[in-house]
Amino acid sequence: MELTGTRGTAVPVAAHARLAGLLGFIIAVGPVSVDMYLPAFGQIGERFGSGVPQLTLASYFAGFAVGQLIQGLLADRFGRRAALAAGLSLYTLASLACAGAGTGFEFCVFRALAAFGAAASVVVPRAMVRDIADGPEAGSLMSEVLLVMSVAPVVAPVLGGLLLRIADWRVIFIVAALYGVACLYLLWRHLPETLAPDRRSSLGFLKAVQSYGIALREPRFLIHAAIGALGMAALFAYLAGAPTVFMTQHGVSPSLFSTLLAVLGVLMIGFFRVNSWLVRRRGVSFALVVGIAGWILGGLALSALAWTRDSSVALIFAALVVFIFGYSFIPSNAQVGALSRHAARAATATSLMSTLQYGAGALAGALIDAFADGTMRPMAAIILACAYGAALVACIRLPADAHT
Repeated sequence: MELTGTRGTAVPVAAHARLAGLLGFIIAVGPVSVDMYLPAFGQIGERFGSGVPQLTLASYFAGFAVGQLIQGLLADRFGRRAALAAGLSLYTLASLACAGAGTGFEFCVFRALAAFGAAASVVVPRAMVRDIADGPEAGSLMSEVLLVMSVAPVVAPVLGGLLLRIADWRVIFIVAALYGVACLYLLWRHLPETLAPDRRSSLGFLKAVQSYGIALREPRFLIHAAIGALGMAALFAYLAGAPTVFMTQHGVSPSLFSTLLAVLGVLMIGFFRVNSWLVRRRGVSFALVVGIAGWILGGLALSALAWTRDSSVALIFAALVVFIFGYSFIPSNAQVGALSRHAARAATATSLMSTLQYGAGALAGALIDAFADGTMRPMAAIILACAYGAALVACIRLPADAHT
């Protein structure tokens, strides 16, 4: 069996594992750049001021959000390889600049620039998947890509902590830059162009921006983008609320908390594999329905425990496993569904969808902070509300055929 890309070339299904590995390694630039330096927040705060670590994170996400919008336009106009090479180069140079930053302001600026470049590592690989596959094949391939990428959030914090034992925080950004170099090498040696010249956008910049409006007016894009954004909001609510739930409310030690997060990360990798298997057999839409159902069950369990006086760590962890199971079916399938009618503007549509997702995630994190009461209630309420929202959106107009 073969899949035909927009270049008119055929990509053997047997080669998907290799392609998924390459694209997953490149997409992991984002998690590597964020998660690896989290253990260094204390040192960075001592060097530049206590509030600077949070400012660097905020500047990174600001650069990432803007970068995704621009990188999508560039990839549709100049081709996938050129846009990805430029973005990775900027990320690498800016990461080195972070290692040499002399002030907190410089550090924040360089983090924003690094994020702007890193945005290409998210937008372009996803668009490349759409270039060469569609429907169940694309859903399966995207799940394999996310499977590879999901290793990074598990490994990166541990690696950052190990680096801090032998050097200071600056070496973390040197390692991040080396990761960028490795991605550039893989791009140069092994990753082909997937967007033929005759399929590239020839619009001027202002008219190209209007293509975002085209995507937003397309019902199928809106439905799947909304589901993906609600999924990201639920995930950010979990990430923002879990430290309070486990360490503050239940007195779990930081080391045990890290272990619990690592186990959930490993389970997510396995669930991505289950999603890939299910998509090949029943289609993208069916897998989305299964994911939303699991998501609702996890949210209901968390909500019930949140209003129970004597909930245990084991029960909370079990409820989170159910939520993670459901969430694992959302990202790749929502992405494929959103891009199913945007082959010529795949990168542009991808960047718009990803920006919407990160915006929803940031809002969820802000809500967790605003309603924090030292319990699991804000986290559980947001996860469940997002699950019901996704179910409502899916009921409105989720395609029923097995090829979307």
